[in-house]
Amino acid sequence: MSTPPQTMQAYRASLLHFHADPAFDEKAYAWHEDGLLIVEDGKVKAAGDYAALAPTLPPNAAVQDMRGHLITPGFIDTHLHYPQTDMIASPSPGLLPWLETYTFPTERRFEDPAHARATAEFFLDELLRCGTTTAVVYCTVHPQSVDAFFEASEARNLRMVAGKVLMDRHCPDFLRDLEGGVGDSAALIDKWHKRGRQLYAITPRFAPTSTDAQLRATAELAKAYPDTFIQTHVSENKDECKWVGELHPQARSYLDVYERFGLMRPRALFGHCIWLDDEDFARMAATGSAAAVCPTSNLFLGSGLFDFEKADGARTLLSLGTDVGAGTSFSMLQTMNEAYKVARLKGSYLPALRMFYLATLGAARAMGLEGTIGSLAPGAEADFVVLDPKATPLMARRTAQLESLEELLFAFALLGDDRSVKATYSAGKLVHTR
Repeated sequence: MSTPPQTMQAYRASLLHFHADPAFDEKAYAWHEDGLLIVEDGKVKAAGDYAALAPTLPPNAAVQDMRGHLITPGFIDTHLHYPQTDMIASPSPGLLPWLETYTFPTERRFEDPAHARATAEFFLDELLRCGTTTAVVYCTVHPQSVDAFFEASEARNLRMVAGKVLMDRHCPDFLRDLEGGVGDSAALIDKWHKRGRQLYAITPRFAPTSTDAQLRATAELAKAYPDTFIQTHVSENKDECKWVGELHPQARSYLDVYERFGLMRPRALFGHCIWLDDEDFARMAATGSAAAVCPTSNLFLGSGLFDFEKADGARTLLSLGTDVGAGTSFSMLQTMNEAYKVARLKGSYLPALRMFYLATLGAARAMGLEGTIGSLAPGAEADFVVLDPKATPLMARRTAQLESLEELLFAFALLGDDRSVKATYSAGKLVHTR
């Protein structure tokens, strides 16, 4: 009689995951200094103290000994552009000239499916190298750019969200949607949304590049597919905000343009949100919409500083995004680094615990995927990352003198990058090792 294949894996390391936001709950997280993570059939079976869980393992079960390392849920990046991979670190005096000079010409190349697939392959490998297991991704106006991305993601069995950009004005003719823009999106939703671990995001680029007719059609599409995501940009740059005011004089604010068209709802993710006022943040909270905070790109383009205090005052759902290619790193640890500094410059303080929350469970909540990703709770998909506190000589020296969990996480956030990621797992399978 043949032995059935082994479907259970166990990992011994320090474990950290969240069940609430540390900004509002002192008991928001579970920390097991000597922990055991048990995975079965691609999902978390249990996570807790090694001493308590080890006796529950089957006889002769293999335990991977990763003591000295930290296991957290895989990082979740809620805002980035895979077609901009090749133009990362492109110089420009601001957002709008950066779009004209680099972004639009780069995105034109994605009419070629082979180029799109090659870029998607590299992009996903880079995310996994940085410990990011889920991302909310902009493709281009070309449907083939979406197919290329999802094909590459599906081959790796990753939990990814992506969508075709909708854009029918104020852009080069070679990137302008014709009548088929929203229709193409509907066809892509039918093809890819909830196929395996793939999910679809309806993706108007930003209000200035969609006519009223396209925004209305986009809202109808979102209404027809209520469990899809919506992703777009809002209030990133003062010049952009002024432009939107001229295009939509009847709207109270830039964000109000989207609400007037019915594009604010759960699973709607708004990139940047720098120049929102109190009423805007209140509307985001009331509609279940979420902010994707992109500190690296906001500093790179000189767009401004996100106001964490104002957002928290409204209890707005928050997450972090790298915003590659305006963002200058795929690493969520580097993104935490910049988020910390942005908060300090705005007069507030982001503890490392909060930053790790925003990159895991906070992002899952912003996406309406709590219970599926973002934690080590039983039943969650086994997407997790193994972090090495001795990844560099400087980190090894600093982490040899720790006095608290907060100091350990702060060292990862301020000193860490892709080198800190020893291994990345998706649905229980090793998908990157250093």
